[in-house]
Amino acid sequence: MDIKAQQTKLANNLGKLLRDNFGKGPEAVHVTIYEPYVVIYVSGFVSPMEQVLLNQNEELQVMTTRELLVKTLEPQITGQIKGITDLDIQHLYYDWNLELQSGMFIMIHSDKENIANHSYRNQKLLHKEVEEVTQKAEKFPHNVSSYLLDQRTLLIIREGIMVTIEKELVQLGFEENLTLAKRNLEKRLLYEHSQSLEVILDSKVTDILVAWDFHKDKSTILLILNPTS
Repeated sequence: MDIKAQQTKLANNLGKLLRDNFGKGPEAVHVTIYEPYVVIYVSGFVSPMEQVLLNQNEELQVMTTRELLVKTLEPQITGQIKGITDLDIQHLYYDWNLELQSGMFIMIHSDKENIANHSYRNQKLLHKEVEEVTQKAEKFPHNVSSYLLDQRTLLIIREGIMVTIEKELVQLGFEENLTLAKRNLEKRLLYEHSQSLEVILDSKVTDILVAWDFHKDKSTILLILNPTS
């Protein structure tokens, strides 16, 4: 099965999995396989019950419920990827933008970079902008890497961004609270820098999603782009 067929099958399977477990599937699922990464972006994804909660300003409850459900579904998601692509997924990151009814799943099957050619125009400028945002939120990152997987999908990976108090909160079991605080703070800062990002990338930034692995001190950022030229 070629890459395009794998991406189509994964999109169909994940859409069905989410529909079966949430009561409503996403309107669209975009899958990008670019080893060692599998990036899935969903849009039009809010169930009727979730919409009721959102109308009552219960965003935290929706996010908490999704967190629990995705953890339950993780073996099925990674199992489907293994069955279709033969990739053993080692890390799963996910995030939601409830306002845009969108979400992401980023899966990595190896800690080793094996993308031979991942440079793109203004990549260093993009990294500098991300470093500036990260320093405002936490500290200057040890490393920033990024991959323009296709015209609309930019994956950014940061390593070594946590400050001592954050590590202590993780040790004390406050990961959920830390995730909530960092999600609000970092997304706000990234959106404040969105105009600069758009100039650097020569693309409209239509969505920003962020996730963390606190135990590895690692974070993923997904920018969804709409090229202007």
